[in-house]
Amino acid sequence: MFKRLVASLAVVGTALTAFLTGIPAAQASTGGTPDGELHPSVGMIVFYDADGRFRCSATQVSPTVLLTAAHCTKGTLGLTLVTFESVIAEAPPSPLPAAADPSKGYTEADLAGYAFGTAYAHPAYSDFTDLKNWNDVGVVVLSKPLDHATSELAPLNRLDQIASGQLNKTIFTGVGYGTEVRKPDEGPQKPSPMSYPLIRRWWEVPGQKLTPQILQVNGNPNDVRGTGGSCFGDSGGPLFLDNQIVAVTSYGYTANCRYLDGYQRVDIPVVQDWLAEFGVTP
Repeated sequence: MFKRLVASLAVVGTALTAFLTGIPAAQASTGGTPDGELHPSVGMIVFYDADGRFRCSATQVSPTVLLTAAHCTKGTLGLTLVTFESVIAEAPPSPLPAAADPSKGYTEADLAGYAFGTAYAHPAYSDFTDLKNWNDVGVVVLSKPLDHATSELAPLNRLDQIASGQLNKTIFTGVGYGTEVRKPDEGPQKPSPMSYPLIRRWWEVPGQKLTPQILQVNGNPNDVRGTGGSCFGDSGGPLFLDNQIVAVTSYGYTANCRYLDGYQRVDIPVVQDWLAEFGVTP
C-alpha cells in the first residue's frame, strides 16, 4: 500500500505528450501558491526507468548535489534532467525533451542545453518494506558545478527538539512541482489531480506524527492551520522549518491528495552520514 502511494508521487509518461498525464508514480500540491522565485533552490528532475519516464522535485544543496527521494533515483536509466524554471508549462505540450532511446534513458545528446546529473539512492533504502528503516532519500550529482541558489539541511535531530504536544502547532513549508488538484472543467465535479499547469508551488502544513524515520503532516487544504499539501510530482521536494530542510516528500495516503502526507526525515544520522559522503552537511 505504501509503495503504491509513494510511487504515485512521481508521474509517469512513456512519451512527451504523455509526460504529464498522471499515471501513478510521485506527488503535487493540493491548494498551495504559485512559487515564482521564492524558492529558487527547488527544481524539477526528469528521468527514465524500466517503467517509463517520471518527474520528481529536488533541492540544490551544494554546487554539485541535489537532494531528493530514493524512489526518484533508484533504478534510473541514463542521466537525470534538471531544471529550475518556476513555470515549465501553463498548458500542453510540455517543452521538455524525450530520450532518443527510452530503454537507455537520457544521454548527454538528449539533454543539450539542460543541466543534468547522475542519480543515487540511499544504499539502505527499503523500498517501503521496512517502516523502521525507510531511508527514502536520494541525490542527483550534477555533471558540472552549477552556480545557483542552494538550501541548507537542518542540524541533526532538529525535529526531535519540537516540544511534546507542539507538533500539530508547528507549521512546515513544502515546495514542489506536483500536479494541481481542482475540479475539472467538465464531467464529474470531483477535485482531481490535473496534468497542467506544470509549475513550482509552495504550501504550509501542520505536523501530525513523528517517528524516528518519518514526519507525517496534515495535507488537507481545508485545515485552517495550513494552506495545502503534496501530490503527484512533489516527491523528493523539500519540507522546510525555519528555512532549513528537515525532510523530503515521500508518500501520500489518497489518490486525490487531500489527507495525510509522509516525509522522509533528513535530520537523522543514517541520512546525514550518507549525504556527507557527497560533501553535503548541515
